Order: sequence, then structure tokens, then C-alpha cells
Amino acid sequence: MLKAGVLGAGHLGKIHLRLLNQSEKYNLVGFYDADSDNAKKVEAEFGYKYFDTIEALIDAADMVDIVTPTLSHFDCAKQAILKGKHIFIEKPITNTVEEAEKIRDMVAEYGVKGQVGHVERFNPAFIAVKDDLKSPMFIETHRLAEFNPRGTDVPVVLDLMIHDIDIILSVVNSKVKSVNASGVSVISATPDIANARIEFENGCVANLTASRISLKNMRKTRFFQKDAYISVDFLEKKCEVVKMKDAPQNPGDFDMILQNAEGEKKQIYFDNPEISENNAILDELETFADAINNNTKPIVTLYDGTEALRVATMIINQF
Repeated sequence: MLKAGVLGAGHLGKIHLRLLNQSEKYNLVGFYDADSDNAKKVEAEFGYKYFDTIEALIDAADMVDIVTPTLSHFDCAKQAILKGKHIFIEKPITNTVEEAEKIRDMVAEYGVKGQVGHVERFNPAFIAVKDDLKSPMFIETHRLAEFNPRGTDVPVVLDLMIHDIDIILSVVNSKVKSVNASGVSVISATPDIANARIEFENGCVANLTASRISLKNMRKTRFFQKDAYISVDFLEKKCEVVKMKDAPQNPGDFDMILQNAEGEKKQIYFDNPEISENNAILDELETFADAINNNTKPIVTLYDGTEALRVATMIINQF
């Protein structure tokens, strides 16, 4: 079992601590949190060992799970890598693209592995349709959340939209050609609602909307491609796959048939896959353990996290 140490014991850090503690692939050695009062409360309530310095925690671990505020990601990762430790780092990977690129270089130099916590890659609804996503040409995403002061220290693009940016980059096999975006600050000092249009070199267009001042929560993405429409509800963990094929010569009474202007007939049918329940955060942590133990490529690489941040930064720079 890999010895795991957690940096940061806030809301998400506590979830990581609990899951690492119950995982059969890790041995949780403990955690460090800069707020010693909070750290002592967590230690007293849950029994996890509290290390009073980052250095002591890193020394005790094989893998360091970085769940601190984004501004400190780079420094925490650097300290861990310099001591030859593998790093799991929450999204966004770092505060700047330059920092992310430095971490990538260091990981290669020191021969350790890194993964970024883009947890929606492990959402069971997305996993169920992933193999059906073949060259989507139009993508529309809506990620809306009710207002929560937690996370408002960064623009909504880094808080929410970056999830969808990563998903889109993972399925569109093309380079970004251009980005157009607008954002509005309503309550926070940084934009609370944003819309972005990403054009890719292969002609694919993605339209993304993110808001943290909505009256309801929503996390939906729709993919349109040749002969298929695919919808993923990341919040409800549901998906819908509507496909088209050439209509049969003698369609049945209940077959759905469309005819275009050229006279071609297509049959519409539903091909909804089965969705397997999972714990996405536990899965992302345990697949990282597999990548370390088997010396394989992590599912969400540091390169993936860097590119998601790069596009997010391009969007933010438009505001």
C-alpha cells in the first residue's frame, strides 16, 4: 500500500482524508493544514494524524495529495517533487500556466507521477458515453450553481467552468483555434457568471456557460456529432444517446423516420448505455495509485491539467 499524506483539511480535504483512509490501495499517514486550530479539530474529530509541518508530512508519505487553496499548489507540489514524492493535485493545477509547466518539467526530471483532480472525468454518466463521443462538432455546456462564498476568491471560470473545459479538451482531438468570452461580476470581486465560445482547428465549436449565482444547480453538457446527439447530466448522473442510421426499406409502425431535403431517410433510435454507480473522487485517487504501482499513465495527466488551465486563462483574459 502506498503511504498517502494530505495537504489541506478544508471541505474537500476532509473528503479526501476519509476516502484515502477507507481505500485498500493507500495507507493514510496523516495530514497538514496551515490553520492549526482547524487541524487540531480535524485530528480530534476523525483521528487522522496531524503533522505540524509540511516537511514532516511529505517525508512520511509516498504520495502527497494537495487539496490546499490554488495559490499554494505550486509551492506544495514543488516541495513534494523535490523529495521524490508522487503528487495528486486538485484542480486547477496551479495559479498560472507557467507554474503548471514548471511542475510538469520537475515531475519528468525527478521521475515521479502526477495527476490533476478533474473529477468529472470519473463521473459515471460521462464514463458511460465516452466511447460514443467520436468527433463532436458542436458542444454546449451549462454549469450553474447556487451562491456559496467558498470558492469566490477565484473567477467562476477557475471555480466551475474549468471542469467542462477539461471534459471538452479530452474529447475534441484538435487544437484550440480561438476563444471569445465575456464575464460579469455580480456579488464577488471576480466574475460570477461567464460565457465562452471555443473554436477548434477541426471546425468544432464549444459554447460554455458557468454561473455561481443561479437559483438552481445544473451541470449539463450536450454533444452533437455526425448521426448522433449525446447528453450528459453530470449532476443527476444520467445520459441520453440518440443516434441515426439509414432507414430500413420497410420500417415498422413505431420506427422514427426522418427524411431530409435530398430525400435521404434516416431512422432515429435511442442507445442509452447502462450507468454504473461509483464514487468519482475515490476512483480518481485509486486509479492514480494504479498508475504509480503499474508505472502507467494517469487518467488525468499534468499535461491535461495544464491545457485546461491554459484555455481557462485565455477565457479570463477576455474579461
